[in-house]
Amino acid sequence: MRLSTKGRYSVTAMMDLAIHDKAGPVTLADISQCQGISLSYLEQLFSRLRHAGLVKGVRGPGGGYRLAKPAEDISIAQIISAVDENVDVTRCGGEGNCQDGARCLTHKLWSDLSERLYEFLDGITLAKFVDRPGIPELSMQRDKMIGRFLLARKQAEVINQGRSGGIAK
Repeated sequence: MRLSTKGRYSVTAMMDLAIHDKAGPVTLADISQCQGISLSYLEQLFSRLRHAGLVKGVRGPGGGYRLAKPAEDISIAQIISAVDENVDVTRCGGEGNCQDGARCLTHKLWSDLSERLYEFLDGITLAKFVDRPGIPELSMQRDKMIGRFLLARKQAEVINQGRSGGIAK
């Protein structure tokens, strides 16, 4: 299985949204600049993500995109599926016509592997990944490098509130 840029970039962009969700809407231009993904490509991906109900647009000044549901309710498999990717490693696309129209000897092996890959990716939510050690700090560092100062400041406040149990310092 080889995940295309559609799947990789969609997951990366959704991670960016999840990390910054508490700071407010995020523009595609910000994601483009920070993650190194072309703006026109992001627009195509977000059209599909919006259609799948994973993101929602916020209009007006300070607008952008937000997650359409909590990060703990969005799996990596859902994101990949939303942009028409799949995790099928069979040669036949799961149809069982691998060898001259018939099922090949190893079809069941590859089919089972495909199912396990999907289950693995479906078991990882954006929230689980965002909470991994070092992820928020790495994101904040990248934000500062490209000048996303407002988001970086809001994100730092959220991180610090989490460390102090929600009590403002």
